[in-house]
Amino acid sequence: MQLRVSLVAALFLAALSSNSTWAASPTVRDGSTLQLGSVTYRLDGVEAPAFDQLCIDDHADSWTCGVEARDQLSKLIGGRSVHCDDLGADPLYKKRHIGICSVDGEKTSLNQAMVRLGLALNLEPSVKGRFKDDEARAKDDKQGLWKGCFIAPREFRLGRKDGALLGGSCRADRDREIREALFPDELVQPSGCNIKGKYAVRARVTGNLGIYHLQACRSYPGTTRPDRWFCSEEDAQGAGFRKAYNCRSPSKGK
Repeated sequence: MQLRVSLVAALFLAALSSNSTWAASPTVRDGSTLQLGSVTYRLDGVEAPAFDQLCIDDHADSWTCGVEARDQLSKLIGGRSVHCDDLGADPLYKKRHIGICSVDGEKTSLNQAMVRLGLALNLEPSVKGRFKDDEARAKDDKQGLWKGCFIAPREFRLGRKDGALLGGSCRADRDREIREALFPDELVQPSGCNIKGKYAVRARVTGNLGIYHLQACRSYPGTTRPDRWFCSEEDAQGAGFRKAYNCRSPSKGK
């Protein structure tokens, strides 16, 4: 009996120490980010459009590719349990981890599936081109993002409006019009996301890209034409934005 109890205890401790996480109902934040319990994972080796990113489709119309990527990742999960192999702290985004995540019963990881759908790019050099062939096939078949015109998600997140145009429908003679559509003066506000983000040089002093403003902040009404929209403070912080100082509690002296 004592041996049996010891064996159960050993298995329990081994499970606790393993570098993996299971969740029955993960929260999908965007096409390459999901939260399992208290840990937020970025799908390692891939990068999907930011939730508020716009692209051009094959009919030259603007479409919310970031929302599409998020929704497709949710469909791939389909309410099933998700398992993520934890590969450690994310070197790109604070307070997050990177992982290879799979749905219970599926052999193909969510990382690879999103690239195959053309809704995420192979991210090098972190995985040494692990999904390079999948990206090439999606590009040749004009799947997802590749059917239209877009800029790489990382370029969008950094606010680089002059980034290289990618996709099968990019026209050199329409460069200016395409960029105006990808970066409109009035960025579309995703449903349920009301946190405004503005790129700011002064934020880089603290290692950030910009500043985010909550509805309760004094600066919120005057922050017009935001550069980014975020659905949560964690998303804003994960993207490299810090909270506006006038949002902080007076009781903390800030």
